[in-house]
Amino acid sequence: MPAPEGAAYAPRVGERSRIAARYGIERRTLQLAAVLAGFVPVIAGGAGALHGARFIDGWPGRAADSHWRYLSGLLLAIGLAYWSCIPAIERRGTVVRTLTFLVVVGGLARLGGILAVGDPGNIRYALVMELGVAPLLCLWQARIAKAA
Repeated sequence: MPAPEGAAYAPRVGERSRIAARYGIERRTLQLAAVLAGFVPVIAGGAGALHGARFIDGWPGRAADSHWRYLSGLLLAIGLAYWSCIPAIERRGTVVRTLTFLVVVGGLARLGGILAVGDPGNIRYALVMELGVAPLLCLWQARIAKAA
């Protein structure tokens, strides 16, 4: 029998279990994607904080090396903060959105640098994470949060 006009849709018992199973699989897949994506800032940030500006050609000087290490430490912290959201990712929307905002602003600054002074070489591929992967993971987290 169809539901009366204007009545809220309520899934049947079997349909509820299928919806719950799909949510669980999608949630786990998002968690795995967040783990994998988190390796980029954690490894790059940790290496940059530990080794300084040796990643770039030539010695830029003490001030630039100090700044490089500081920014690498921030990158490391962002990656670790993303990872801290993984166990309860469906409830960590505010943190995920805040971290994603920081990453996107950094990516836009990098893109502005490319437009202003030219191609930085292979480091340009960081834009994929900054302006692509991070925002997509944020949108995916919002989808999972809504389904929870």
